[in-house]
Amino acid sequence: MVLMACVDERMGMLFNRRRQSRDQAVCRDMLEQAGDAPLWVTPYTAKLFAPEDAGQLQVCEAFGPEAGLCFCEDPAHIPGPEQLERIVLYRWNRTYPFDASFPFPLPGAGWRLESSGEFPGSSHETITKEVYVPCAG
Repeated sequence: MVLMACVDERMGMLFNRRRQSRDQAVCRDMLEQAGDAPLWVTPYTAKLFAPEDAGQLQVCEAFGPEAGLCFCEDPAHIPGPEQLERIVLYRWNRTYPFDASFPFPLPGAGWRLESSGEFPGSSHETITKEVYVPCAG
């Protein structure tokens, strides 16, 4: 499974069970990465996407082993790192209030940074996209 998530500078994800922010450019990037495959999302996350993107989304309550590319906004839904083959983090490059954060440190916890790049967002001047892969063991 490939996990995609959005975090702030302190790895925060949610505040009072709500996303910290949203960005249309991030959603477009995720759909482009998915290509012809579905992007797995929860019903809460599906609301971020335009109606014309609904055909590319696989909406589910939880991500099982059949899920390929998953966008997860709630750390409670993130599977254990042993179930992940790659992690893609989109960093807001800001600090927001949060009460739920990404569940393990990156880099660290057996993960190394493979690539990093920036692109302009629709709600943030700069979004940093980081791709992590398991450390060779």
